[in-house]
Formats: sequence, structure tokens, C-alpha cells
Amino acid sequence: MAKEAIFTVLSRKFWVRKTEENFNNEFGVSETVIGINPRLSTANLRFKNWLRLLKFWNQIVPAFWLAFGLPKKKYPKALVLELAAAKPGDIDYLADIVRPEIGVITAVGEVPVHVGFYASPEEVAKEKSKLITRLPAHNGLAVLNYDDQTVLDMKETFGAKVVTFGFSNLADVWASDVSYFAVDDNQNIGGLSFKINSKNTFIPIRINKFAGQHQIYGILAATAVGLHFGMNLVDIAGALENIDLQHGRMNLLSGIKNSVVIDDTYNASPLSMHGALDALKNFTKAKEELGRKGRRIAVLGDMRELGKYEIEAHRAIGNLAAECCDLLVTVGNAAKLIADSAANQMSKENIMSFNTSEEAKLKVQEMIKENDVVLVKGSRAMKMEKIVEEIALDSQKSL
Repeated sequence: MAKEAIFTVLSRKFWVRKTEENFNNEFGVSETVIGINPRLSTANLRFKNWLRLLKFWNQIVPAFWLAFGLPKKKYPKALVLELAAAKPGDIDYLADIVRPEIGVITAVGEVPVHVGFYASPEEVAKEKSKLITRLPAHNGLAVLNYDDQTVLDMKETFGAKVVTFGFSNLADVWASDVSYFAVDDNQNIGGLSFKINSKNTFIPIRINKFAGQHQIYGILAATAVGLHFGMNLVDIAGALENIDLQHGRMNLLSGIKNSVVIDDTYNASPLSMHGALDALKNFTKAKEELGRKGRRIAVLGDMRELGKYEIEAHRAIGNLAAECCDLLVTVGNAAKLIADSAANQMSKENIMSFNTSEEAKLKVQEMIKENDVVLVKGSRAMKMEKIVEEIALDSQKSL
């Protein structure tokens, strides 16, 4: 979310290029810098020396510009790049190529994504913090989540400018007065409204199609970056009100039988699962206040790449799911731990488990009733989008 929000804000001011989808490894980042669309390129499969090529390009192109006077306006003013921290050494490797001037870190969490490839959650945090330590001391900017203590502690590793964001008024940029707003003559939830605060000023904003409060973090990070570039809150809010959400990332979809589908199938970690379940609970409650009472259905798949934390993390999500949903469907072997844990707090009759999304999709379709809200979420490998395609009227079109 932060990447899309930052791109949306800065695009109001100048030409910006961003990492597409999840092309955030050495190949996708390299191609984005050069200007090749990773989705159309076969470089990921055919070439082993892209990094050498990019390092060469980084040295040669500026000299070429100076020598031959090619206009710099041919290249974007800013690049918004997502750098993967999928394994130890990734951030150093990528930062050595792109040499970032602004570093944004939104979250780490108690059990971070990709922790299965690290010795501990602390090692994941250490890897992510390298983005901050690699920023230039003379003009670098670190943008850090005030509400995540692990992220906030990274400010101690950086001696230059730090801007914080969050829901605490102790942050430099913070959100307040968060609530859902209604549309269609108070028949449907349109999204979230809140205030963005900075210093002694604030601006009210409505973000269409937002389902969960955790999505606001990306908006706040983008606001901090926009302010750094001299934009004002009015322009920033105007850019963000109709931000395009990436497919499968908390998309609100019209479902069968007048239901609402929250499509969060892009990926899953304990932190994002927590945010999505909170959204399911709060969104359904807000819809009920409009006179559209329905059940809360959570369809949850495995969270992959958690290593030795897999059992603990899935059980914790099961405890939370029992508080946030009326019906629970799990998909995958690890997700059965979610079901087992939830069964301690909710009726087993309201819990079903399947091995694959293909097996689950028809049963989910059958169980949906009028005005239900259905959250579908899991790691990419679980292919949870198959369930969304079965129950959404148009899985490509938001409400």
C-alpha cells in the first residue's frame, strides 16, 4: 500500500516510475530502474548478469548525459522502488544498486513475513534497517512507523532527518477520527474517513474502498514523503482520495447474494492477517449500522515462509479469528492450526477445513447468504483468488 500511495502522491508533482506488482527482487528492481516493464520481459529467465549490467549503466549513463547533453527530462524525476528483504543480504545488495535517498519502513511485526529464511524476527528487522543505514547522511530521509517499536528504534541508526507516522499524536504525521462513511443513500460502506495531521494543521480525507484501518499506514507514509517534497496537505489528500488499490490487496468487491467480498489474496503474514480480520469485524459492524446485517465469514489460507514460527503464528490467528468471524473456512495444512485454535472459542459446526482452494470454493459459494461479508486471504501459493473468482460478481472490479 505504501508504494502505491507514495507513487500516487508524487505523480501529482512530477513524473514518477514505480515497481510494478511484486517485482521487487534484483531483476524486477533493475528492470524498473532501466525502464523495462518486468511483466513483459523475459530477462528474469534468460539473463544472469543484469546486476553487472545495471551497475555499468549507473556509471555510464550519467557520463553520457553530460558528454552529449541529452535532456534529463527523459528520465523520471523520482523512482518509487520496493526492495525485497526475502533473505539475509537482500537489502544491501539492492541498495548498492539503486542508492536510495529516502527510505520508508512501514512495519516489521512480531512474526515478520519471510522470517523462515532468517534466524529470528530480530534478524529480519536488522535486514530491513539496512535500508536506513544506507541512506546518505547529508540529504537522506528516513520515514518510519511510530506505532511499530522495532521500526521506530531504527531512527537510532540514522543521524540525519527522520519523519515518523502513525496513529499516535506523538508522530510527525498522524491519523485521527477514523470512521467508515456511507454511500448510495446510506445503503453501502464507501470507505474510510479520517484526519491527516501534521504539526499544527490537519485535513479531513475520505479514501474510497478502504476496508481496514491498517491500510491508513500507507497513506500516512505517502503524506510524509509528499510533505518532504514541498507538497501541501490539500494536494496530497486530493491525490489520495481515489487511489487505485492493487488487485488482491484489501479490494472491496460485490459478491453473490448481495454479499461483500474483501479480496486480500495477494499474500499473507501474521501482521497483515491481523489487520484483515480486524477489518472484517469492523466493516461488518459498520454495515450492520446501515441496516444491512450479515455474517462475518473468514476464508483463510496458509501463511507461508514462517519457518519455526509457523505453528505459533497460525494458532494465534485462530484465536483472533474466533473473535472476528461467525464462520471460518481454512485452506491448507498449516491453516488447519487456525481451525483447531478457533475451535476452542467457537462452535465446530461453524468451522470447515479444506486442503486446496479448488476444494473450498464451491462450499464457500454455498454457505454465503444475503448481506454476508467474506474475507478471503492467504499466501500466494494457496491460490486463494480462485475462491474470490467463484463468489465475486466481478473479481476485477471493486465496489
